[in-house]
Amino acid sequence: MTNPEGPYVKVHFRLAVEGDWPPASVESLWAVDLGDGTVRLDNIPWFVRGIACGDIVAIEPDEEGVRWAGEVLERSENCTIRLVVLRDGGSAAARQSVLNAFHGLGVCGEGIERFRMVSLDVPPTADLVKVRKLLAHGVAKEWWEMEEGCITAQWQAASAG
Repeated sequence: MTNPEGPYVKVHFRLAVEGDWPPASVESLWAVDLGDGTVRLDNIPWFVRGIACGDIVAIEPDEEGVRWAGEVLERSENCTIRLVVLRDGGSAAARQSVLNAFHGLGVCGEGIERFRMVSLDVPPTADLVKVRKLLAHGVAKEWWEMEEGCITAQWQAASAG
């Protein structure tokens, strides 16, 4: 299978570990190689802060050919929001219900069983006010804990009411 935009590659990000979190010192994300020493991220990060799906990132291959992320050159204007699902012990059904609720607001995401997490990719076209209201509601009801992994000025301007 050929990707008309370029080949998919893994890009590695170094993580600052504090205590025992995140649970790894490196996270690798899928990206489209743009062929000029840059990639467009095509994965929602679980642990890397300050990046989002769609960002254009400079890469530096090491002597073994591993692509290491460098500077973010162009922002996608997407936000990365991470949730630790508390309801029903973060079960698969609970994670899926979270994904379904946000999907209706124009947000996509994925879940990971090991950490009871859901990582959301919030595009600028989503109803940001409604997304923020739902996030705040879920935190207040103790359905999940939330972290803003990467946010934009547009996100900050959208009041959760």
